[in-house]
Amino acid sequence: MSQPVLEISNLNAWYGESHVLHGIDLSVAKGEVVCLLGRNGAGRTSTLRAVLGLTGNRTGSIKVNGQEVIGMPTHQVAQLGIGYCPEERGVFASLTCEQNLLLPPKVGEGTALSLDEIYEMFPNLLERRNSPGGRLSGGEQQMLAIARILRTGASLLLLDEITEGLAPVIVQKLGQVVAALRERGFTIVLVEQNFRFASKLADRNYVIEHGQVVKVVARDELEASQDELKSLLGV
Repeated sequence: MSQPVLEISNLNAWYGESHVLHGIDLSVAKGEVVCLLGRNGAGRTSTLRAVLGLTGNRTGSIKVNGQEVIGMPTHQVAQLGIGYCPEERGVFASLTCEQNLLLPPKVGEGTALSLDEIYEMFPNLLERRNSPGGRLSGGEQQMLAIARILRTGASLLLLDEITEGLAPVIVQKLGQVVAALRERGFTIVLVEQNFRFASKLADRNYVIEHGQVVKVVARDELEASQDELKSLLGV
């Protein structure tokens, strides 16, 4: 069996005095789409942030392509070929859409998508390429945030709540994009509240509750696990 692209073992993390992750274990193979499910505040976003060293203190092990990254500064972790799309998107409002796409540095050994490839994947961004980032709709900003990390050559994508608050037609488009990226060999970790969206895409779903993985559900086990998942994810 090949080495996992991302392997997390007994991960604990803190924000100041607040202990937010309590022994997370998960593994993601090359080309897999894995989804982190759970209620708000369960620790899903903190898991992504901990990979990049954006939480406070961390203990345990986080390996990216076999390399231990606990203790490594964030900029070095990113250089291992990680693209992070945060929930707040981080689009530069005063720069045009295309300027946003031209900014990112190269990371990792992957092949960065060209502007032409980006515009083929996201036709909306081609139409809005000269518009300031702050003038884009929420859906267009989300597309731009994803497109920007594809410009870096990153091969491991950490995508946080990319469908939140977006119209169904945009959510459907983003689903097609994630499926296309998987076909191209990207490895993807999604944090999602939208279970219907995630379940169509994910090879495996990790349910996180109170900073711990409480259930792992493979795609072919989803039907049989519906009732349990509803109780774990219901508000």
